[in-house]
Amino acid sequence: MGFEAHEALPGVFHIRDAMGVCMTLVTGEKRALLVDTGYGLEDVASFVKTLTDKPVTVLLTHHHFDHALGARWFERVLLAAPDMGDYPLYTGDAQRRRVLAQAQAKGLSPAGDFLGDAMPQPDELTAGDIDLGGLTARVILCPSHTPGSAVVYIPERRLLLTGDTWNPCTWLFFKEAVPVLTYRENARALLALPFEHVLCAHQPHLYPRAAFESAMNALTDAALDAAPRVTITPSEHIDTHQADLGDGCILVFDRAKYDCERSNPHEHL
Repeated sequence: MGFEAHEALPGVFHIRDAMGVCMTLVTGEKRALLVDTGYGLEDVASFVKTLTDKPVTVLLTHHHFDHALGARWFERVLLAAPDMGDYPLYTGDAQRRRVLAQAQAKGLSPAGDFLGDAMPQPDELTAGDIDLGGLTARVILCPSHTPGSAVVYIPERRLLLTGDTWNPCTWLFFKEAVPVLTYRENARALLALPFEHVLCAHQPHLYPRAAFESAMNALTDAALDAAPRVTITPSEHIDTHQADLGDGCILVFDRAKYDCERSNPHEHL
């Protein structure tokens, strides 16, 4: 057990928990922002205090358990309104028991009362700037992996924090994920930002802007049409297809949603 952290850019600490998911702490002169909280097996709040003595605002990029269960260590977190409804599902008893079984299979034991600790009811996350003192966290709502997905842009570091809106392996097959053409439009809009670096939730290192840009450019209708069927356990009932975006990047999407979106484009505007 134990967190791994490194300063990816000045004042920006990328943290990896024992289950392998990442969160990011952005530290300004007046306060800090923690973007996501990991699986929650370990006391992330105490670990963050080893990196900063500033007051910390906690932001969840979306409601999935590997980003939100660590919220149990905090009194207050922020989450976009469209993800509020499924937040209890992804942080509730059944999901915690699945996570606990996965952790125990890896030889990990949680700190505290993992099954019994209450989760904070999130306050609503809205788009806009959070002044950290010398650093700015610009919250951008970007419906994608979930309808309430958010990304964070740090202009002083030319850094984009994508959560699960983009990873080298991006998943869009969940029932709540937006259709892939809507995703493409929303994700490509982020290219208007002058970022130079990307940190995502499932890789420990910085990516250059070119990696994100290349993936977005490769996400063409032709690539989607040619994407082969793949089986994702335990989502075998979903018509999942995997688009190859080059340079090791893939995107797994729900083909039925894609076909519906193409047939009825105005329904998704």
